[in-house]
Amino acid sequence: MMEKTQEEQQSSPQMAAPDGGWGWVVVGSLFMSSALVFGLIRSLGVFFVEFVQYFGESAQAVSWIASIGLAMQQLMSPIGAAASNVYGTRPVVMMGGFLSGLGFILASQATSLVHLYLTMGLISGLGWALVFTPTVASVMQYFTVRRSLAMGLGFTGVGLASFAFSPLFQYLVEVYAWRGALLVLGGLSFNMIACGALIRPLGKPKVVLKTENLTKLNKCSSLLSRIFESFELSLLSHRGFLTYAVAITFFNAGYFIPYIHLVAHSRHIGFTEYQAAFVISVTGVVDIMGRVASGWFSDLGAMTPLAFAVVPEIVGIGRVLGALGLLQLIESVGGLLGAPLSGWLKDCTGTYTLSFIAAGSFLVLGMLVTMTLPYFWSCTAPPPPSPSKRMSQDGSIEDGLLKQTLSSNSVPESLCPLDDTPYSDKELKVCWKSDVTCPVQERDEIPQEMMHHTNSGEIL
Repeated sequence: MMEKTQEEQQSSPQMAAPDGGWGWVVVGSLFMSSALVFGLIRSLGVFFVEFVQYFGESAQAVSWIASIGLAMQQLMSPIGAAASNVYGTRPVVMMGGFLSGLGFILASQATSLVHLYLTMGLISGLGWALVFTPTVASVMQYFTVRRSLAMGLGFTGVGLASFAFSPLFQYLVEVYAWRGALLVLGGLSFNMIACGALIRPLGKPKVVLKTENLTKLNKCSSLLSRIFESFELSLLSHRGFLTYAVAITFFNAGYFIPYIHLVAHSRHIGFTEYQAAFVISVTGVVDIMGRVASGWFSDLGAMTPLAFAVVPEIVGIGRVLGALGLLQLIESVGGLLGAPLSGWLKDCTGTYTLSFIAAGSFLVLGMLVTMTLPYFWSCTAPPPPSPSKRMSQDGSIEDGLLKQTLSSNSVPESLCPLDDTPYSDKELKVCWKSDVTCPVQERDEIPQEMMHHTNSGEIL
């Protein structure tokens, strides 16, 4: 039999998740990208004190810089997911890396807080959106059995960056002032362009595959279908997804408050500049251990606290890219309002005590909402979707395989002719793309469970 060329295999929509190989390079790309996105966001508290002193503004006003950047990263994530579904992950991530660095370089010339809102907030935030979500989805597509471990290792970059960046940024501010330090951050952010270049897609973009099968539809219907498929808008009626999104919104509202105000709080209670910076470093060390441990334990069946690793368990791997985009769009409400609320409480009370109490309260609320998810209290994995649900979810089978589902009235292209076969007239010889032959009974006599599943995961 003729073998597929390497180019055909790379463009095939039915390539399986390798659970290793080049996937570990993609994990390394996530490691660097997460460090340069969230590790950097966590360490912006060093600049918080400098901005308050230089511009003479309130804590609440300065808090909007990081909040706008975080909110943009989450609010525009559906754009990054949709662009990846249309054009592929690699060019989208590379463009995001360029915008991230450009925002910091322009911010170094700021003369007002509004200038910082537009540069560090809008431009860099948009770049982070184009980088983070597509990279996370790429790691999920490369791993099935060890997905949580791969995600945990990829996100250790956040902890390492939190450990190193805070004292590094404090040193840069002392040597080059805050303008020179922002220029250095811009140069660091450009490294995400290289991270994007390392991402090797497993198949064609999803919307391209869908469009190739819509030749009989008119242009208007095709356009609407492309938009619907790009943004995965059907997830807005998915109960489990919406419940999880609300929980993550509460988590997001409280999660970044300590990182934005912890340095300022430490300085307020008498810590030196470097002592305050090393407080963030300590949280980074604990963060590394927690992420790796949770990822390892989750592969043994425990409930993982990694927020993104459980998304495929809820919506299926086929819709994970759109789900991540919509999830971060919804949680952007918490990221936008959490830090300014904390700054407002500090301005009203004169201390950060109520700010940290509010952060903890949001985390508790998120935990309570998470406990209402289906199968949360179960020690076993949720049952797989029924055959009908699988077809309605565009063939997104949660087995790590990127396969297209044949419609009920279509005929598989890999059916072989029945000439010169040693089987009786009550048997059929079916050749699958894996080059495995299997004799089965006539269609009318095939058991119901075999009418929907075969060894290769395709539908008869």
